[in-house]
Amino acid sequence: MSMARKMLKDGDVPMADGEQYDYDLFVIGAGSGGVRGSRTAASFGAKVAICELPFHPISSEWLGGHGGTCVIRGCVPKKILVYGASFRGEFDDSKNFGWEINGDINFNWKTLLENKTNEIVRLNGVYKRILSNAGVTMIEGAGSLIDAHTVEVTQENGSRQRYTAKHILIATGSRAKRINIPGKELAITSDEALSLEELPKRAVILGGGYIAVEFASIWRGMGAEVDLFYRKDLPLRGFDDEMRTVVASNLEGRGIRLHPATSLSELSKTADGIKVVTDKGEELIADVVLFATGRTPNSQKLNLESVGVDVDEIGAIKVDDYSCTSVPNIWAVGDVTNRINLTPVALMEATCFAKSVFGGQPTKPDHRDVPCAVFSIPPLSVVGLSEQEAVAEAKSDVLVFTSSFNPMKNSISKRQEKTIMKLIVDSETDKVLGASMCGPDAPEIIQGIAIALKCGATKATFDSTVGIHPSAAEEFVTMRTLTRRVSPASKPKM
Repeated sequence: MSMARKMLKDGDVPMADGEQYDYDLFVIGAGSGGVRGSRTAASFGAKVAICELPFHPISSEWLGGHGGTCVIRGCVPKKILVYGASFRGEFDDSKNFGWEINGDINFNWKTLLENKTNEIVRLNGVYKRILSNAGVTMIEGAGSLIDAHTVEVTQENGSRQRYTAKHILIATGSRAKRINIPGKELAITSDEALSLEELPKRAVILGGGYIAVEFASIWRGMGAEVDLFYRKDLPLRGFDDEMRTVVASNLEGRGIRLHPATSLSELSKTADGIKVVTDKGEELIADVVLFATGRTPNSQKLNLESVGVDVDEIGAIKVDDYSCTSVPNIWAVGDVTNRINLTPVALMEATCFAKSVFGGQPTKPDHRDVPCAVFSIPPLSVVGLSEQEAVAEAKSDVLVFTSSFNPMKNSISKRQEKTIMKLIVDSETDKVLGASMCGPDAPEIIQGIAIALKCGATKATFDSTVGIHPSAAEEFVTMRTLTRRVSPASKPKM
C-alpha cells in the first residue's frame, strides 16, 4: 500500500471535496465475512471500523455477536452436537470389537450444552482479539445507512452515533425464517435448537435441507424419536439425486421416520406436548417442532432503498463480480448476497473484496468447484457438478463412476450402512467435473479431492494415483469400471 495510506491509518481520511472521512472502511456485521474483510483491509493499511450487536447464542433484532452465525449459532455449535450424537453409534459398534459395556450408558444433555456454550463464548472472544490485534475499531450496535458514505449505529437504549467512511462493507448474513401456519409461534428455529434447556424425547422437523437433516441425525443420535417432513420426494434438494437417495436410506437406517412430499398445516398446544397436523391430515405429538425451512438475508434494517442499493425479491443485496453493489463505494459479501451461503465462501468473497479495494489486486471470488458437507450421520460431502448438473451443461457424453462398499469397520460391527462414492467425468476431455461421497470421514476426504478438481485433474490423473491402503479414500483412485455413460440429452447409453 502507498505510504500516504499508511500515514493516514491513525488519522482522518481525506474526502474528495476536502472534508474528512472517519474511516477508510466501515463494516456492518462482524461475522465471518465482516471480520475477514475488515482485518484484511487493515493489513493493507486501511483505517477500519466494524459494528456488531451484543453477544447472545440466540440472535434477535438486538442480539448477535462477533463471529456471526457460523461461530455462535451455526456450523461450530452444530458440529459439536454432531460429535456428541455420534458416540451412540460408536458405542453400538464397539461390541463386536471386544468392548464389553456393562450397565446403562447415560447421556447428559446439560453437560454437552454447557461445554458447547463455553466454546462459543471463547470463540467470540477470539474474534474480538483478532480484530483488536488488527487495529480495527469495534463499535457495538445495529448499523444502517444514512447516505453512501455514512453509517448510523443504534444501541439497544436508542442512542445513535454516525460515522463516515470512504467505503462501506455490508456483511450482515442471514436469519432463520418460519413458515406461516397456525401455531407457528410454538415452533423453534436452529437458533433455539442449539440452546434447548431440555433434550426432546419426540422431535418433529420440517425441512429437507442441511439443517433439517443434521438436526434429525443429532437428536436421533441422542436417543430422541424423530419425524422428518419435507416437500420433495427426497431430502437435500440441489444435491446429486443418487446421493440424496443414499442419505435418505441412511437416515431411515438410523431410525429416523421420513415423511416425503408432506408439510405441516397446524400446530397447537396440548397437555401432552405440541400437536402437529400435516397437510395430509395426519396427527402426532411432539416435544419440539423445528422449522428448518430456509434462511432470509439480513437486509431489512439497513435502509438500503433510500441510499439506492438494489436488492432482489427476497431481500438479497445484488452485487457484481467484485461484490460491489449498485452504489460504487458500498460492497456486500456473504449470505446477505445469497450467492453460495457457506462460511468459507464468505471468507473468500471478503478476502477478494479487500484485495480489490485496498490491496491494488483486483480479484474476483471464484464460486466454481466449492466443496461442502452435510454433517448428517454419516456425512455427505461434494465438490463440483452433480450428475444432473453435468448432463445439463455437457456438450459431450458424461461418464459416471460409482463405488458402493461396506466399510471395513462395518464388516466387524455388522452395521448395515454402505459408503457410496461417485465421480463425474467429461468423456471428451477426461476432466473430472464432480465428486461426491456419503460415508464416514467424507468431508475430510472431499477437501483433498477439491484441490484436485481446482487443479483440473483428469480421470487418468486419479487412476495413476497410488491409493492409501486400507482406507475408504483409496476407492477414489481405483474406480476403473464405468457405471454408466449419459448423453447431454440425458439418455443412458448401454
